[in-house]
Amino acid sequence: MTASSRPVASLPELRAITVESLDPADVPLLRIKTDEDVQLWKCTRGYQDYGLFLRRLAESIVGLNLPHPAPERNQAVSRVIGLLDKLDGWIDEIPPLPTPQRFGNLAFRTWGRRLEEKSTSLLRELLPESRYAVIPFIEPYWLTSFGSFVRMDYGTGHETSFALFLLCLTLVRFLKPEPEIERQVVLHLFVRYLRLCWRLQDVYKLEPAGSHGVWGLDDYHFLSYIFGSAQLRDQKEIPVSAVLHPPLPPTNLYFMSIMRIHEVKSGPFHEHSPQLYSIATGVQYWHKVHSGLFKMYEAEVLGKRVVVQHIPLGGLLPWDVPQSQSQSQYRSSFPSTNAAPFTQAVTAAPWASSTTAAMTTPPSTTLSTRTPHTVALPRSGYGYTTRPPAGVSPPPIVPGRMPLGPTASTALRATVTPGVAPRTMAPPPPSTASHPSSGQDYVGGRSNE
Repeated sequence: MTASSRPVASLPELRAITVESLDPADVPLLRIKTDEDVQLWKCTRGYQDYGLFLRRLAESIVGLNLPHPAPERNQAVSRVIGLLDKLDGWIDEIPPLPTPQRFGNLAFRTWGRRLEEKSTSLLRELLPESRYAVIPFIEPYWLTSFGSFVRMDYGTGHETSFALFLLCLTLVRFLKPEPEIERQVVLHLFVRYLRLCWRLQDVYKLEPAGSHGVWGLDDYHFLSYIFGSAQLRDQKEIPVSAVLHPPLPPTNLYFMSIMRIHEVKSGPFHEHSPQLYSIATGVQYWHKVHSGLFKMYEAEVLGKRVVVQHIPLGGLLPWDVPQSQSQSQYRSSFPSTNAAPFTQAVTAAPWASSTTAAMTTPPSTTLSTRTPHTVALPRSGYGYTTRPPAGVSPPPIVPGRMPLGPTASTALRATVTPGVAPRTMAPPPPSTASHPSSGQDYVGGRSNE
């Protein structure tokens, strides 16, 4: 693989916040309560910092494989990994209880109670004494990084909390915003966090928080796909469709996440992961996958009130928007594209072509021949229109299967046709030897936690 053509040094540096500048009364609190608050949050300095932070992390790992040999691991990175190792050891000390629940073993609450009781002392072990004053400003993100101990679930909101925790450590310069350290943050620290979360999910049977079922990108994670597609972004040897041919080598976070899905789910890939299948069959270039996933993350995770309402704001991530702030003043800090804003209730499938295409179905799926199950939509600029081809009426969107979790969205459901039994999933796009030479970014369906 080749190195990044746009090095981290070309991006702005994250601001530095001194301990003395923090107001002890401005500790993080839950401030997002309405959809309007979500738009206001996007105007805050903390939101812009987070977008820049993710861009810097992604750029630092372009062209790099796993495992990543670090000549000398940064001490601060090693200290955070040491905390995660300690939390992993608690799983051995708190085994799951013999309960009949499909999701949520009650022992997870015991694990979480220990984390809450020892959180402050753990952060004191992590930070030097000169930075003890920042603990009240970072502890809320640390405590919500591993799932909900009440609902016994885990989702992309918790993953985001951990990323915000790392951002806060960077803002106070415990973690330095330097390319080599940022590489280690992703390829060592985040990978360690990912493995800990996978183990928590397996041992304590954590429910996907607000899962959309098959309509989501992944039941639990999103950032691993962004970082993994960044690793693959500038190379040409490995096609996007390689994910359709497991087993995949654990050389990047994208492949690791795909293989994780194969470990925990059974059945055809196109049935249990149609979003990822559509990327593999409908997008030709990794840089399109990467930029599209960034936009999808901003819209479907950071743009969803049911997700971000659990993120406390204040202090290092200030709630600094006047009440009169207009939504039109919001400018995304995520990778810039010619993407149309996410204003529609439903985003068309990313594999939609400029002309209506006949859909082919794998042998495992049987469809009625009376009415097309899905309709390919024409392109319009970066995004996709919701207007079907002339003479074709789209099928209604109705509930086919209620997603799991209290924060489940109803943005995408299975389709039905009058007189035809409801379908619980849409067929995959046609799998062809060659991909369309599209200049479009993958935006994906309206899916997330």
